[in-house]
Amino acid sequence: MKKIYHNPVGVGKYTGLILISPFAVGFVIFILYPFVCSFVTGLTDYDGIHQPEFTGFENYKNMFSDSDFRKAVGVTLKYTAFFVPLKIIVSLFTALLLSLEIKGIGIFRTAFYIPSVLGANLAVVIMWQYLFTSDGLVNQFLEIIGLSPVSWYGNPNCSIFIIILLRLWEFGSTMVIFLTALKDIPKEYYDAAKVDGCGKVKSFFLITLPLLKNVIFMNVVLQTIAGLQEFNAPYMITDGGPLKSTYTIGMLVYDEMFVYYNAGYANAVSWVLYVITAVVVFIMFRVNRKFREDLK
Repeated sequence: MKKIYHNPVGVGKYTGLILISPFAVGFVIFILYPFVCSFVTGLTDYDGIHQPEFTGFENYKNMFSDSDFRKAVGVTLKYTAFFVPLKIIVSLFTALLLSLEIKGIGIFRTAFYIPSVLGANLAVVIMWQYLFTSDGLVNQFLEIIGLSPVSWYGNPNCSIFIIILLRLWEFGSTMVIFLTALKDIPKEYYDAAKVDGCGKVKSFFLITLPLLKNVIFMNVVLQTIAGLQEFNAPYMITDGGPLKSTYTIGMLVYDEMFVYYNAGYANAVSWVLYVITAVVVFIMFRVNRKFREDLK
């Protein structure tokens, strides 16, 4: 005899809402509400203690005359422009090496991923600072090969590359994405190319790169967003110096918020950073779409 199950009245109707309610509540409390509050605070003169005073878009107008803001935008864009392509190239090259089927390759994959787990913590920062001091290992190596030592922390043209090198050292996550994509490329493609007389270099440009274009684009977008939001490395290693050559927008937001207690201006700057990031990513998607249409 077939059993008939009776649901409580209304349970089936609201099951979907009940299941998504934890996410919906968390989204409203931890994302949407702070998002709206940040925008509203950016329209006020607020020190985080006294009652905020509504000033409209005065904070946004003041940015155009703020030399620190202009400097931070220039540094952030410069850092991102150098950091993103270098990290993509290093990650892809390392993934190609680690995709080789040789004995013990798993050990090397783990070793190359470890720096991404460590991140820019205090121990890594201390080690990195020592490497680039006047008598650090980097300058000692330069003297061995007959080159003059470099004032890494005193030269504004060199200091930004200390931050870039630290972030390049943490390429594990990007490398893993590339490595997974490389594993999904059928080996038959390379076998057929080998039969046609294509070498490894030619196969890379004719097979590997075209099949990785979606993964490359995704990694470029993710790393661009990360580059525009950079804060930890310059704050912990150079503190924005020298002459604010490593002073990013993230550091400007931090200083305005927690050093000068100018919460209204800090939130306004953070919204400008959000708009800059959104515009850059939008342009990247448009260029990528245009490029795809031209290939068809």
